[in-house]
Amino acid sequence: MSKYLISFPSAAMIVPAGELAAVGRDANDVVEEAKAAGIYVFAGGINEDVPAMLVSADGAVVEGGYPWAPPLNGGFTVLELPSHEEAAAWAARFAKACRCSQELRVIV
Repeated sequence: MSKYLISFPSAAMIVPAGELAAVGRDANDVVEEAKAAGIYVFAGGINEDVPAMLVSADGAVVEGGYPWAPPLNGGFTVLELPSHEEAAAWAARFAKACRCSQELRVIV
């Protein structure tokens, strides 16, 4: 079994304002299905109202992430699954619920 990260950046989810509540319900339904299947690890969304903090090895803290990197935002889910094919199938379910394509990565 491997853990898989299913995610999307905020800009990918272009949904009419009147449809946002339905997207939330649909995405939550897929999360509940993953929990029922025993494959759910965790899920959430990056709080874009709270700035990232860059913490160095000496403990110094600076507001903001790496200046050269794109911002990290959007939503993510981690599932534990037996195959990449099953992970792709779950990513497709999240894509349908969220109304946008999902990125799929293996966590090692």
